[in-house]
Amino acid sequence: MDKFETLKQEILTCQACRDILAYKPRPVFQGQQNSKIMQISQAPSRKVMETGLPFNDPSGEKLRNDWYQITSQEFYDSNNFYITSIGRCFPGKAKTGDNPPPIQCAQRFLSRELELVQPEIYILIGAHAAKFFYPQESLEDLIFHDHIYRGKPLFVLPHPSPLNRKWLKDHPEFEKERIVYIRKIIHKCLKQPE
Repeated sequence: MDKFETLKQEILTCQACRDILAYKPRPVFQGQQNSKIMQISQAPSRKVMETGLPFNDPSGEKLRNDWYQITSQEFYDSNNFYITSIGRCFPGKAKTGDNPPPIQCAQRFLSRELELVQPEIYILIGAHAAKFFYPQESLEDLIFHDHIYRGKPLFVLPHPSPLNRKWLKDHPEFEKERIVYIRKIIHKCLKQPE
C-alpha cells in the first residue's frame, strides 16, 4: 500500500478523539493525490458526519451554488476537489455555532496530506482553517488578498454558514467582487467555460 492509501485508511479509521467528542468519531474527507483543488475547512457539521459526505448541509449548498456556482457532481468529483479539514469529525455544539475543531487532528494528518496531495490551487474556508495556516494575520486581510502556498495560488474564504450572515453583510465586497474573482479561477481550474 502506498503512502497516500495508508494515510487515507488512517484518517477514515481514526478514533483518537473518542474520549473528547460527544459523538462517536466518523472522520470525513474525500479526494485523491491529483485532485485539482485542495479545499481545507474547519470541521464537519453534525449532518455531514452522520452522512459521511463533506459539505452536505446548508453551508455546502451556499458554497457550491452561490459562491462556486458549480454542480454537486462537479464538487464531489475527486478529480476536482480534495476536501479535508482541520478537524475530521463534528466537534459538538457551542453557544453559537460549533465548537472549535480539535487541533490534534490537523497535527496528526494535515501536514502529511499537504505533502502528498498536489493540487493546482488551495482554498481555506473559515477562521479556524485560516488561523492554522496564518496565525498572525487577520481573517479580513487573508480573505481580500491572494496568497501563494507551496508555489501554488491559495485563497481564503469566510465560512458559508448561515451563522456568518453578519460578516457577509458587513463585508458586501466579498460577494460582489472577491468571490466573483475567485470563482473565475476555480472555473478555469475545472476547465469550465466562463
